[in-house]
Order: sequence, then structure tokens, then C-alpha cells
Amino acid sequence: MSGPVRYTLHHPKWYRRPVSVWWWLESWRYAKFVLRELTSLAVAWFALLALWKVRAIATGPEAYAAFLTRLQSPFWVGVNAVALVFVLYHTVTWLNLAPKAMVVRVGGERVPDRVIQGMNYLLWAAVSAAALWVLERG
Repeated sequence: MSGPVRYTLHHPKWYRRPVSVWWWLESWRYAKFVLRELTSLAVAWFALLALWKVRAIATGPEAYAAFLTRLQSPFWVGVNAVALVFVLYHTVTWLNLAPKAMVVRVGGERVPDRVIQGMNYLLWAAVSAAALWVLERG
């Protein structure tokens, strides 16, 4: 293949409007969407942190104590606090999107979005309360 590609009448050149890397800052809706997608990195961070904790526990009491000491430094407390805010945002936006991702019908009638959201929030609160109860007893 030599030379530039030649376009003919039956093979037109497609027009592609240049898009800025910052396209998502043009609208608040786009910015919320991109921010929500980026919060999945915080979810991944907490998953990795849980795996590192399991590894430290499996290694022995000294490794687990070193792991806990490392996490008590101001830097890691700050990182985890920011990650917690992102995970909470991720959770709230996911629970608000649930009625759009899952249409529930009872007796042929569609269940209102607010009912599905409310049930999700109630379940989230119940699981959180159960986890706190277990942690307080342990």
C-alpha cells in the first residue's frame, strides 16, 4: 500500500468532529456520570485493602499488627476517608439507578421507582445496622 488513501464518490471520507478530552465538563449531568464511574476506583481500593488484610491475618499476628499500624498513619487515614466519601456517593447513585436497571412488576403493574429505591435504602440500613451490631459484640 503506497501513497495516501483516495476517497471516491462511493467511499466518502467520514466527518468526525474533534472531541476535547474535557467533554464531560460541558454539562453537570456528564460530570456526575464521569464522577460516578471514577468512584468505582474507590470500591476497587477497598476490595484490595480487604485482600491485603486477609493476607496479613494469614501471615501471622505480627504481620497483622504491622498492617494495622500502617493504616493508622495520617496519610492512610486520609486516603481511606476520601475513598469512603467516594464509595458512599457510588452507593447512593447506584441505589438511585436501580429502578431504571431493574423493572419490577407486581400483578401486571410496574412498581413505582420510589418504592424500589426506598426498599434498597431500607435494606442498606438494615445490613449496616447488623454489621455494626456484630462489630460491637466482637
